[in-house]
Amino acid sequence: MMSFPVARMAPLSCSLPGVSQEDTRAQFLIPVGSLGRNRAEASLERAQNLNPMVDVKADPESVESKPEEFFTQFDAVCLTCCSRDVMVKIDQICHKNSVKFFTGDVFGYHGYMFADLGEHEFVEEKTKVAKVSPGVEDGLDTKKAKLDSSETTMVKKRMVFCQLKEALAVNWSGEKAKAALKRTTLDYFLLQVLLKFRTDNGRDPSPQNYAEDSKLLLQIRHDVLESLGVGADLLPDEFISYCFSEMAPVCAVVGGVLGQEVVKALSQRDPPHNNFFFFNGIKGNGIVECLGPS
Repeated sequence: MMSFPVARMAPLSCSLPGVSQEDTRAQFLIPVGSLGRNRAEASLERAQNLNPMVDVKADPESVESKPEEFFTQFDAVCLTCCSRDVMVKIDQICHKNSVKFFTGDVFGYHGYMFADLGEHEFVEEKTKVAKVSPGVEDGLDTKKAKLDSSETTMVKKRMVFCQLKEALAVNWSGEKAKAALKRTTLDYFLLQVLLKFRTDNGRDPSPQNYAEDSKLLLQIRHDVLESLGVGADLLPDEFISYCFSEMAPVCAVVGGVLGQEVVKALSQRDPPHNNFFFFNGIKGNGIVECLGPS
């Protein structure tokens, strides 16, 4: 777990096993020779070097054991590698105390981020085109003048976010929900399966246990999707081939988008992603989905 006191932001990682060989391949903050160490402590030196004007701190304690007061001291909290229950619990604390909440993870070729900014106000820069005086011909020169004389103005806007618990508990049984299902990315349902795997096994799918974990993923897919009322065949069997380990390029994309959204939220500039961002490394594209209570 790491914290950045300037702007009071806390990127937090849950108590998964210490640094592994895979961790050193998925990112560059952890140096070789750190096997078994706490991830935050192993990443501290390089994280500080990237942010010389920021006081970066590493806390080896488990985020699950932190009291509510710990989270309310920050302007934003960002979770990674946490179980569904822990993410929901901390999001509820942040939502109640008007703390910006983010979470994100990478599973093989797939990655996601989620944001709960509560009742969020921001400003957006809009182009203000100058009005043409009455009686002036609407010719080419006039159109050019309109373009050249345009100004920008800051427009204040407001957006309301739902909590993670609500976003993960969408009811797909209604007619409107069934119509929305056709437009919803499969990565949302893949995320549900992978979070259930993490909850049941205390870890993510491992390449070292590929055969065993593949069978577990197929079973979990059946149970989770049936419970959601969408049918197990919604997610093809091939998904198991693309959700093992952490792919460095996918980490770069998801981490970049997540960092961008944190900056936008804290600066209150530009429209934020409401509320999921999913990246599919196989297709090479990302999508923003707003999922939650209808």
